[in-house]
Amino acid sequence: MAFNHLPAGVHDALAPLSVMPVTHSVPMAKNLRPDRPPTDSAPRPSPGALLDRLAAGPSRASRVTHTEHLPPRAGRHAVWPDRIRAEVLAAVQAAGIDHPWAHQARAAEHALDGESVVVATGTASGKSLAYLTPVLSALLDGSEAPNGRGATALYLAPTKALAADQCRAVKELSQPLGHSVRAAVHDGDTPFEEREWIRQYANYVLTNPDMLHRSVLPSHARWSSFLKSLKYVVVDECHTYRGVFGSHVAQVLRRLRRLCARYGASPVFLLASATAAEPAVAARRLTGLPVVEVADDASPRGELVFALWEPPLTELHGEKGAPVRRTATAEAADLLTDLTVQGVRSVVFVRSRRGAELISVIAQERLAEVDRSLARRVAAYRGGYLPEERRALEGALHSGELLGLAATNALELGVDVSGLDAVVIAGYPGTRASLWQQAGRAGRSGQGALAVMVARDDPLDTFLVHHPEALFDRPVESTVLDPDNPYVLAPHLCAAAEELPLTDEDLELFGPAAAELLPQLEAAKLLRRRTKAWHWTRRERAADLTDIRGEGGRPVQVVEDGTGRLLGTVDAGAAHTTVHEGAVHLHQGRTYLVRSLDLEDSVALVEQAAPAYTTVARDTTSVSVLETDTEIPWGDGRLCYGSVEVTNQVVSFLRRRVITGEVLGETKLDLPPRTLRTRAVWWTVTEDQLDRARINPEILGGALHAAEHASIGMLPLFATCDRWDIGGVSVPLHPDTLLPTVFVYDGHPGGAGFAERAFHTAGDWLTATRQAIASCECEAGCPSCIQSPKCGNGNEPLHKRGAVRLLAVLLEGAPTKEGEAEADGTDPTGRTGRTGDRAAEAGQG
Repeated sequence: MAFNHLPAGVHDALAPLSVMPVTHSVPMAKNLRPDRPPTDSAPRPSPGALLDRLAAGPSRASRVTHTEHLPPRAGRHAVWPDRIRAEVLAAVQAAGIDHPWAHQARAAEHALDGESVVVATGTASGKSLAYLTPVLSALLDGSEAPNGRGATALYLAPTKALAADQCRAVKELSQPLGHSVRAAVHDGDTPFEEREWIRQYANYVLTNPDMLHRSVLPSHARWSSFLKSLKYVVVDECHTYRGVFGSHVAQVLRRLRRLCARYGASPVFLLASATAAEPAVAARRLTGLPVVEVADDASPRGELVFALWEPPLTELHGEKGAPVRRTATAEAADLLTDLTVQGVRSVVFVRSRRGAELISVIAQERLAEVDRSLARRVAAYRGGYLPEERRALEGALHSGELLGLAATNALELGVDVSGLDAVVIAGYPGTRASLWQQAGRAGRSGQGALAVMVARDDPLDTFLVHHPEALFDRPVESTVLDPDNPYVLAPHLCAAAEELPLTDEDLELFGPAAAELLPQLEAAKLLRRRTKAWHWTRRERAADLTDIRGEGGRPVQVVEDGTGRLLGTVDAGAAHTTVHEGAVHLHQGRTYLVRSLDLEDSVALVEQAAPAYTTVARDTTSVSVLETDTEIPWGDGRLCYGSVEVTNQVVSFLRRRVITGEVLGETKLDLPPRTLRTRAVWWTVTEDQLDRARINPEILGGALHAAEHASIGMLPLFATCDRWDIGGVSVPLHPDTLLPTVFVYDGHPGGAGFAERAFHTAGDWLTATRQAIASCECEAGCPSCIQSPKCGNGNEPLHKRGAVRLLAVLLEGAPTKEGEAEADGTDPTGRTGRTGDRAAEAGQG
């Protein structure tokens, strides 16, 4: 296996910190609206001065590989449409906003015209106000109806934190409007006694797609008065709805539109997105409706200094004697410590929950050596916390009690943390859209800001810090989702049939694949056709057939042995790798050891401990080809795309010393294998190509394996995926292709669109992969180019130079751009080609 499902690296030896004395402590900003002028009069250091302080000293200065300066930009004002109620405009002015930015006025105009619109502008550009003004105006009109609720609005956020933050902002903005606007959050944390009031009286309901899928739509009769008056649906941070999750949300929105039509409503969709390629196309695919695009950002922007930071090599050696860099986790913890000591308000974004906890713990320990009071002003924020813990952290963040935060992307999405001076990004977050979204958390009140991306020791991060043009000179990616994925569509057809019997007229709403699936669902005795409609046949709830976040199965509860206290939850899909027996589990700065994992009851029992190591799971994978949809010649070799079955098994875990990263040992595990039917791209090479690349049988496996590891690491640069979304296998002689083969597959049932994107960008993708390996300074391979810390084969065999030669020969036969365009014209859902039914047993990445 390669880079999918990688936990953040543990930190190596922490270099002694040369910390500055505390000259001032600046609280985190209050809950300022993004559009409001800052009220904090404390002097702010310039972004350049901040970077100079962080990079002071010869060892630190060499870590900055590139600095990008984005100059400030003046704003362009406009006038609100005259159809917005005067009371709403007065409330906006009372909030300190005299004139809208031009893009806000344009978006509001489209909304008032009844046109669905997507606002795709930069962070802190006032997207919230662009949709709130028409929404509040409509709610004010509706409040004059006899029942006081002649118009309603539904707000969807990808995270609970964002919905709660937006509810605070709406209540603050609409305070002058009195009881005409009744906003309420309806999510899994909402007490049951409040839910009935929300259904009957709230006219602005803030929730998430999960709650819409599991609660609102299945019980739509109880929401009928709300749905029949539904005027607007706000879909915030819509760029996050990609891959399998985005495909599920697209079908949930189609179910919502169907029920609204049943109650006589046809809501307008207002979508907010970070800057993205073709936002209208993605929004249309998400909603199934024509969508107008507003992408000309007219808001002002402060100066942004963006530094790329590469941790230094240590004196330690990893597997096969490879050089080891200091980890991004340790480096980011040091930067957070320095920033906190200097009174700089900052957030560190890290990919994994464990990484957020580690950075927080390390920073707290270092800060306690300087000033014990400072240690209490740094915390971790991640998913999996209990509701009361999450709300307490959000309150501390807004009150100013916290000065620094180590966070997963649970905080990335639009939560108002105005007043931050710096953002540290511990590892490339997977997409340029997400990178700019995280960087935009700083400077949200219009002041200058510093962003630092710290590279992890892997191929993509190493490539990016030495090729800054790949970040700063390229547009952000297109959003990839596939609502017609049968694994996604089938359970939503069942859920829709339970909500209201499905008719032939409904099928157009759900896409062309719906009609093909219905006979299969009938054969499985899930649906039954009666007269002119399809009906749900089971007693259980159809909405429970699927987890829309693609995580599969109910979450595993993490329970403290002895006390029975529930510490939190872990996604079912991650349980095998994160809470297996013997795993080290971190929760709110405390360390636990997993004593047992009960997969049947979804419970992991843990006990508090203080091991001097962390754990990393290892797994093995095999792939069999089910169907080849498309293949094109690459010289003598072939590039293919189709359906595969993947068998994966976690087989062991490594214990790594916390301070040095040294491997202390490996422990075998006895966990059941898991199978996955998904989509993959694969390429084959012939014996003649191997001869030209000087690849003999002794190094063939290592060359293929190295190319597979590096290609998986580089794919996020070309598709809107992260390495958790994809996996890979390399085989010197695959039984289905009868040739040396490298597979890269989507890590979700039915596929997520990433392998298809890899197929269509294969020339650029594999060229970048070859460059990343060839430009690495190591002799025989290291984590920065071809090694994977999660490889089930222990990074054996690997052959760096062989991989470079092999990719060079393969790329010689790559088709021209015209040939690629012709390949792009193929129907990715067409089911043609040869099949295979044997699993590969060797060479897994």
